[in-house]
Amino acid sequence: MRHAGFTLIELIVVISTFALFMAIFVPVLQSSRENAKAALCGSNVKQLILGLFSYETENQTLPYGFYDSPTPPPGGYAGYGQYDRKGWWWLNFIEGFYKKSDGKKIVVQCPCKQLNDPMINNNILCGNYGVNRSICKSSDDIQIHKEEFVGRPLSIAEITRPAGTLLITDSGYSLISWWHATNEPPVVLGSTIIEDTAYVPGLWINEDRDLWPGQEQDAVYSRHPNKTVNVGFADGHVSRIKADDLFVESMAEDYMNKSPLWVPK
Repeated sequence: MRHAGFTLIELIVVISTFALFMAIFVPVLQSSRENAKAALCGSNVKQLILGLFSYETENQTLPYGFYDSPTPPPGGYAGYGQYDRKGWWWLNFIEGFYKKSDGKKIVVQCPCKQLNDPMINNNILCGNYGVNRSICKSSDDIQIHKEEFVGRPLSIAEITRPAGTLLITDSGYSLISWWHATNEPPVVLGSTIIEDTAYVPGLWINEDRDLWPGQEQDAVYSRHPNKTVNVGFADGHVSRIKADDLFVESMAEDYMNKSPLWVPK
């Protein structure tokens, strides 16, 4: 009479089937989670664009990327005084979106960032979203040779091709420009000043960039599947595109892919 239960062969078959199922299911589940987080990131970018447009409607220009002011914004200065400038950042001008730290889930926080240093991970200016410095200009700059990024911010009407002009994107820092998307910028960008380590996550040139400790994984390996980034354009639409599509290539005395993508014509 046969006893109830599994034979050794039956157990091996069951375990093998389960292992095969897990080998198939776990990567699919992981991919689904990553795509869901990337979609949430795209939703954040869309909401931030609407906030920027709302400000532009009321003030006839988009907000400053950074405005040097001795008066702190409501809630206090963003970032950390040891390495971030004290003033009003673009996110301070968008009502209801600013928090000094991104310890809580908020719209200006990218849910997919991969920063490994707690100090910069909790800094709202690091590893979330950056506005295009050629549009949201600064009132001044702490380094020379950046005159093109200083002055009055643009209005949407001043952007000739808004559907092809980047306004905001996944970024290593709150301000980003075409200088961070080319391997031959007009001046050498080091890691002494954290603003200079802004990057497009997953862009191929980041492997050779000078970065701060903790930024490497986010910069080199990207946040979203297939090294894509969420980009909000100046006409209001949001697209997830290859990070390398934002690369600006040096061509003799000019640059390819700079205008109108990064620099409005």
